[in-house]
Formats: sequence, C-alpha cells, structure tokens
Amino acid sequence: MSLAANQSADSILKQLRNPFKMGLYFFLKLPSCWFWGIKVQTIDMDKAVIRIPFSWRTQNPFQSIYFAAQLGAAELSTGLLCLTALAGKPKISMLITGVKADFTKKAKAATYFTCDQGAQLEALLQKVAAGEETGQIELVSVGRMADGTKVCEAVFSWSFKKK
Repeated sequence: MSLAANQSADSILKQLRNPFKMGLYFFLKLPSCWFWGIKVQTIDMDKAVIRIPFSWRTQNPFQSIYFAAQLGAAELSTGLLCLTALAGKPKISMLITGVKADFTKKAKAATYFTCDQGAQLEALLQKVAAGEETGQIELVSVGRMADGTKVCEAVFSWSFKKK
C-alpha cells in the first residue's frame, strides 16, 4: 500500500473511530443505524466490530433483536471494511449483489457483529485497481452476544468495479 493510500486509510479510520462523527453520519445518511443505537466498537484495516444494543428500539415481539436490525449491523461491519480498503485507490464502485443469513439463537442482549476479512478484501481491491474490470467477494459477519453465544452469521456478496 502506498504512503498516500496509507494516509487516506488512516484518515478514514480516525473518522470511523470518532463516536460523534459516526453518530452524525448515521443520523444524516443511515437513520436506521442511528435509531437502533448501532456503534462502531473497533475498526482497523483487517477487522470491523459493530455493536447493536438490545433495547426497545431493536426488539421484536419475541423478546429478541429484530432480524433486520441484526442484518443492518452485520452489513455495516462488512461495508466499513470496504470503505477503508478503498481509501487512496482509484475510483471503484461497490455494490451488494447478494445476502444470506442464518439465525441460530435469539439475540437477547447486545450483539457484536465481526467481519475479519480485511486482508482478503485488500488483495481483491488491489487487483481491481490494477485493471481487472470487476471483482467479487463474499464477506462474512458473525454476530455474538457478550457471552460468546453465536446468534447470526450473515454472508454479503460484494461486487467492485473500476470506474
């Protein structure tokens, strides 16, 4: 990664780690994330962890976190990795082309969605930036409650195309 790309990624990571800036971004651009109280727990070039609380805003009638709220947090964990990996590269568009999810337990507490495929994503985007017309990757986000219980695994198919 070049120095300019490194500086761009560092700048984006700094913004993503700022709770005020992320809250404002959610309010203006992703109001459902703001309403649900989603927070960026940790983020770097390799991994993103997103926290969704268990509250009246995220709860369904069955006393667990609503599936759509879980998928919103899961998608954000993959999407933020994409944004950081794109920093400093030529213009590349990104689009979700598919979603698969398995819900294995009821999410009855705050849940943390983790995507740790930053290295694979970076390798793909290097190829796309170097001239390959399109690239596709499946990014997996696993949701676990604080006690380690796995509640959800979501797979997002992302497509990238050099502009």
